[in-house]
Amino acid sequence: MILFLTFVAATLAITIWASRQTKTAADYYAGGRSFSGVQNGLAIGGDYMSAASFLGIAGIIALSGYDGFLYSIGFLVAWLVALLLVAELMRNSGKFTMADVLAFRMSPRPVRTAAGVSTIVVSIFYLLAQMVGAGALVGLLLGITSDAGKIWTIIGVGALMVVYVVFGGMKGTTWVQIVKAVLLMSGAALVTLLVLGKFGFNLSALLSQAATTSGPAGNPEAFLSPGQKYGTDAQGLAGKIDLISLGLALVLGTAGLPHILIRFYTVPTAKDARKSVMWGIGIIGVFYLLTLVLGFGAAALVGRTAITEGDAAGNTAAPLLAQRIGEEIFGPVGGTILLAFIGAVAFATILAVVAGLTLASSSSFAHDLYAHVFKRGQASERQEVVVARVSALVIGAAAIGLGILAQNQNVAFLVALAFAVAASGNLPAILFSLFWKRFNTAGAVSAIYGGLVSALLLVIFSPVVSGGPTALFKTADFAWFPLSNPGIVSIPLGFLCGWLGTILSKEYNAAKYAEIEVRSLTGVGAEQATKH
Repeated sequence: MILFLTFVAATLAITIWASRQTKTAADYYAGGRSFSGVQNGLAIGGDYMSAASFLGIAGIIALSGYDGFLYSIGFLVAWLVALLLVAELMRNSGKFTMADVLAFRMSPRPVRTAAGVSTIVVSIFYLLAQMVGAGALVGLLLGITSDAGKIWTIIGVGALMVVYVVFGGMKGTTWVQIVKAVLLMSGAALVTLLVLGKFGFNLSALLSQAATTSGPAGNPEAFLSPGQKYGTDAQGLAGKIDLISLGLALVLGTAGLPHILIRFYTVPTAKDARKSVMWGIGIIGVFYLLTLVLGFGAAALVGRTAITEGDAAGNTAAPLLAQRIGEEIFGPVGGTILLAFIGAVAFATILAVVAGLTLASSSSFAHDLYAHVFKRGQASERQEVVVARVSALVIGAAAIGLGILAQNQNVAFLVALAFAVAASGNLPAILFSLFWKRFNTAGAVSAIYGGLVSALLLVIFSPVVSGGPTALFKTADFAWFPLSNPGIVSIPLGFLCGWLGTILSKEYNAAKYAEIEVRSLTGVGAEQATKH
């Protein structure tokens, strides 16, 4: 509790400091574009390495072995798409949100409406995962086992996140993310070194022990081979297709995540945008290698039974591992202290990520929907910021309510759904807008709504919502879509809708495309645009 309260007090102090520096819309949305490439790289790492990464992936590896590690690979490889296709071009072309890029060469109101709706939907999916992680984590640390206790935990985290965003804006949120990235890397590295030391820094010995302790009875070696989670005999072909669908969503989703896209606007130049992504990739790459040891370490030292008793979806595997390895090396007091430290780090992770997500969605509502759609560009900067703060309250309340409903889901899995929705709706519109000369308003609106609606419908009629032991509605069964992740269907549909909407419309503005092409590739004109 002392560690928890210390971190909360420190981050609230940062937020109060940031609130005094936040005077304009650029300060609130983009931190005054004052962060260096290294600082923004750390913040990107802090924003991306969420509760899903630390808690969910470690848990899914501990329970599913080889199949769980595919999440780590997918989350990491995704950054290459963001680096090569999106980061620098977005920084040069936009101002505060994803919709700035899309609206530049198209009819702004329908495009901003679609982009704003998509941003809010994706952010709420992602927020769901963080809320579920918070409930599981604080429940473990404080010994809360009742559903009512976890519900109050989720409400408390939601309230804190709203405070960060409403008062600190992007500047406060970014500094919280930087602090959290340093803490998370330190905590994960410490536990990894202790686990490897326990096995004489012999990875083979660690994997062998994990298979023996947590592998299926009669065939423990299967734990280290594909097929524990996807492509099992019971799933048949659908399981294999589900794995491909998951991979597509993870690799393509990052470049469409709104809370990642707005990070590119917080740096002063395109060079800093590239540099920040390179730093982000380095930090994130090391972290996902550490999750391999954390997941298999939990399988080896804690065991499947103890992990699932703590949380059925495996979300408490990493804190339980910290407690077990601490007890074995430093005794009971050491185990308790290490558990508290890792728990506080994971809590910091949740708070930083939910703040970034809430900021992205409230910024999109205020800047895209309120200022440009409802007020037709006539809103003042002060009005925009006030609306952004009010919408942060509303979005926080929605995330709390949905987080309470989804308590039994694995958080890494919930984030994979957010990636699928982002890859289906946002990515086609962004790529077409940056690279296809013929692309127009009808195409952008069709791509966003087509991908978004298809992904949501397929999720609603999948085993995630009904028909399974971990489904949202366990007693109902309307899961006619057999896959848990909709990406393999909804991502191509998003691109197809964008193409179809474009060719069926006669709208075409060659001059605007030429202007955004020059701006996105060279940065010429971008500095002036961001000042207005």
